[in-house]
Amino acid sequence: MATYEIPSTPNFLYTTRHAPVLEISSGDTVSFEAPDALDGQFAEFRNGQAFPGFDGDRLYPLLGPVMVGGAEPGDVVEIELQEFSHKGWGWTATLEGMGLLAEDFPDSHLHRWELGEHTADFKGAADVPIRPFLGVLACSPDTDQPQEVMPPGHFGGNVDCRDLVAGTKVFLPVQTPGARLMFADPHAAQGDGEVCVSAIEAPLSGSAKITLHKNRSIPAPQFQTAGPLRPGIEDAGYYATMGIGPDMYGAAQDATRAMVEHISSTYGMDPLDAYLLSSVAVDLKISEAVDAPNWVVSAYLPLSIMKG
Repeated sequence: MATYEIPSTPNFLYTTRHAPVLEISSGDTVSFEAPDALDGQFAEFRNGQAFPGFDGDRLYPLLGPVMVGGAEPGDVVEIELQEFSHKGWGWTATLEGMGLLAEDFPDSHLHRWELGEHTADFKGAADVPIRPFLGVLACSPDTDQPQEVMPPGHFGGNVDCRDLVAGTKVFLPVQTPGARLMFADPHAAQGDGEVCVSAIEAPLSGSAKITLHKNRSIPAPQFQTAGPLRPGIEDAGYYATMGIGPDMYGAAQDATRAMVEHISSTYGMDPLDAYLLSSVAVDLKISEAVDAPNWVVSAYLPLSIMKG
């Protein structure tokens, strides 16, 4: 078994037209240097400065495609995530017209994080645990026409699952010969839901072992964690808010609005800052989906992260 480094020259769209950057065999390990979701365009930003312009064509730089020898449609590729390390900084932003509460927070706003070894301070009010992962893991979709990275699909892609940390095994259904693996969108931390449309977006280095499972079929990505989902974070309990209604999206909005209000009023935080903190630390969960016609969505704030 060998270890290979994925070249750092990115692509920005899915298409089978991309020339492979690397060819590996089942059991090999790949290492990578993954740029943040805007390809370093916010690296020089400092808090207090005006929101900077950016080139949207550089959104989601994809590392790959990596070809897995023998992979064919109908097979499964396993990505065993081995390690991640950050570069000391990251960012979280609201972007005009995007996010769960886009109407409540319509303006673009950017916050820069300075990352410690285990936590990242948020304005002296919270210590957010660092749990690095990649928001995008994909067996490229079977498309010749260029396809944007958002949204995800049954092939994987921009799933933004905060539990795909080191130690987790991710299983992806192969769409095209060779699998054409893509890696992107590194995060230092995120809440389930990523409600403001960004996590702590942060460049990461890392490695993963790739294993091909022949003649195994799954309908969409699956994963297996190495242990508890929130080690050390749950110790002080949670404060949770609920949204209830006939539309799950609306219920998620209501739960998030209530959480933003709770954080703002309880901890003396500006509502916009409470929204940013919710995106990187608060977890949305479907609490009930069987008592028609209403859904229940709950937003969970881990009390261990709050300083006040």
